[in-house]
Amino acid sequence: MASWQKFEQQAPELSKVARRLVEAYRHKVLATLRRDGSPRVSGTETTLKNGELWIGSMGGAVKALDLRRDSRMAIHVTSRAPEGDDPSSWEGDVKLAGRAIEITGADVLAALEVPEEGSHLFRIELTEVVWTHVEGDELVIDFWQEGSSPHQVRRH
Repeated sequence: MASWQKFEQQAPELSKVARRLVEAYRHKVLATLRRDGSPRVSGTETTLKNGELWIGSMGGAVKALDLRRDSRMAIHVTSRAPEGDDPSSWEGDVKLAGRAIEITGADVLAALEVPEEGSHLFRIELTEVVWTHVEGDELVIDFWQEGSSPHQVRRH
C-alpha cells in the first residue's frame, strides 16, 4: 500500500487535483465495515502532513472500532455542485480507498497535535484514487491503483 507521498510520485497530475479537493473541503464521508460486513458511512475530516494522509476520531467512536477490526476503508470527497447549466464547471469528486492503520505512538500523536487522550489517529495507506469530473459532454474518470500508472476513461 502507498503513502500519500508515494501516490504523488506515481501519479503527479492526479495527485495535484486530489490534494486540492482534499484540502478544499473539510468534511468528507468515510466508509467502513461493520462487524457483520455491512457498510457504515460516517463523517470525517482529514489532514495531509509529512507525506501522509491522516484521519482522527473521538475515543470509542464506532468508525474507529470498525477500522480497528477491519482496516479497509474508503473516503469520498465531494465538491460544490456546478453553477448554472454547464456540468463541466463541476470540480468533480475524489474517492480514496485503502487501509487505515491506527497509530498509537506518543511522539506521533504529539507531533500531529491529537487533541484529547483516548482519541484515535489513523494513517491512510492508499490502494486506489479516483477523480470523477465532466469535460464538455463527457464524464471523465481518472484513476490510479497502487503500483500502476494513472489511467483515464471517458464516457458520453
